[in-house]
Amino acid sequence: MTTVHHQDGGGTRRRKKAGVVLIAMAAVLSAALPAAASASGASYVAMGDSYTAGPGILPYSPTAPPECGQSTANYPHLVAAALNLSLTDVSCGGAKTENFTVAQFPDQPPQFDALGPSTEVVTIGMGGNDHDLFGTLVEGCTEADYFAGNVGAPCKHFYAKFVREVQAEDLGPAEQALREVHEISPRAKVFVVGYPEITPTEGYCPTAIPWTTTDLKWFHSVETRGNGLLKKEAQANGAVFVNTFKPSKGHNACEPVGVRWIEPLFGSLTGVPVHPNATGEENDAYDVEQAMLTHGVR
Repeated sequence: MTTVHHQDGGGTRRRKKAGVVLIAMAAVLSAALPAAASASGASYVAMGDSYTAGPGILPYSPTAPPECGQSTANYPHLVAAALNLSLTDVSCGGAKTENFTVAQFPDQPPQFDALGPSTEVVTIGMGGNDHDLFGTLVEGCTEADYFAGNVGAPCKHFYAKFVREVQAEDLGPAEQALREVHEISPRAKVFVVGYPEITPTEGYCPTAIPWTTTDLKWFHSVETRGNGLLKKEAQANGAVFVNTFKPSKGHNACEPVGVRWIEPLFGSLTGVPVHPNATGEENDAYDVEQAMLTHGVR
């Protein structure tokens, strides 16, 4: 596997140290803080899809639906433990924006049901599954590129129009959802959490993700645009955007064990490919925690 190697600066070392502290605190509290934490601090509701839920990262929350794959070591739990927030985590693997108001599973109410007038802090990590965008690209790029021999950009050729249409169509519903959050929880400070880097802009890693170099770079640009739309959505609707993409540069799924924060398509150590591992969730927690502290969450 060919990978692009990056040197870690002091910021990354501080980030890792902070992650160790966060995961240690969460481990102590995890037995008592599964999906609904009992901390005495501000009321915190975490909503989102699998990149928030943390499937494949043990231990799982005993109070969340098993289908959600929600970990007690995901970033909402880590942040809640670090900042002494009273957490209600309704994140769930496979969730779409529609699941804010429509139940995803029979034993899981719509995610907005967790909100109320007394909610003080909200995080939202949602959008990648809308119109099945993420799953379509992961499956479609693999199918299109597997026998391409690292020539051209077959996936981009097949799916560029689909991506443009989906991203344009999804902005409106996402903004409407944010407005509804403010209506239900007018006191809440709302944080929209972006997605981390999944693929590199250079290199070829066929044993990890069997896509051409050009398609790996194209997927990176799809993420860049998607995060840009999430930031636009947040800024236009009274929320704070948390950039997890820039801090995760060089820790994508093409990197080796110990460097990557996203597990590869082939050889995932969590059993959940193309999703954050424990270190990825720790670093997302660091980014979210810093954003909350900057905006007065104590």
